[in-house]
Amino acid sequence: MEKGNKVVVITGASSGIGKALAFAYAKEKCNLVLGARNIDQLNEISIQLKVYGASVLTVATDVTIESDCKNLIAKSVERFGGIDVLINNAGISMRALFTDVSLDVIKELMDVNFWGTVYCTHFAMPYLLERKGSLTGVISIAGFVGLPGRSGYSASKFAVRGFLDTLRIENLKKGLHVLVVAPGFTSSNIRFTARTADGSPQGESPRDESGMMSAEDVAEAIVSAIRRRKSSLILTFVEGKFTVLLSKLFPRLLDRLAYNHMAKEPNSPFK
Repeated sequence: MEKGNKVVVITGASSGIGKALAFAYAKEKCNLVLGARNIDQLNEISIQLKVYGASVLTVATDVTIESDCKNLIAKSVERFGGIDVLINNAGISMRALFTDVSLDVIKELMDVNFWGTVYCTHFAMPYLLERKGSLTGVISIAGFVGLPGRSGYSASKFAVRGFLDTLRIENLKKGLHVLVVAPGFTSSNIRFTARTADGSPQGESPRDESGMMSAEDVAEAIVSAIRRRKSSLILTFVEGKFTVLLSKLFPRLLDRLAYNHMAKEPNSPFK
């Protein structure tokens, strides 16, 4: 069993924000546990992280499977003796009208985004409480505002936000830190793998990714927010903070703006 620096567990660590988080924490010499379905990609990342002197454990993890999540946490504790930070980052998206989408797609999004967070959190909770650690969930602006064409995605992210906000209150006097992170549109592979109406991967992003916030910038902001034990982190101004404010002050106006904005996407499912 290795001891020393903080132990950070990250799901969905094989790409995007999860991978960027691994590098950010490796630079801080943390003990890392990386979970994702693609163990080969995780092992490649592990080799790259060795240059920073980080101790890394990779665990093949499908967060939709309860036993996989239990194994991820058990392996973390077996190797490092406890957990200081759990970042529930694994997630998938969708792009289709609800009237057209297969219900299997909605279920898959809830299984990955919501139940994956619930499973990992459940098994990690005793260790997080023991160390007065940090529990983090990466949601989206879609967890504050319903995005047309992303009904299952928004539903799952709203659910994660409600779940984590409740855990923060339940453990108010136990020293547990709970952070809910809502990035704006981020340059990552989530839109490439987003599900279409029949469940097949989208294959290409409908958006220009060049002007989006990078996964590395998002990761740095998350690391900083965890360090400061913030309860909420909403990234970007227009697509983030301003949109959430509009949802509270002028919800009907935001409905129209959201519709018009998403309808402008190439090959939008609605006009």
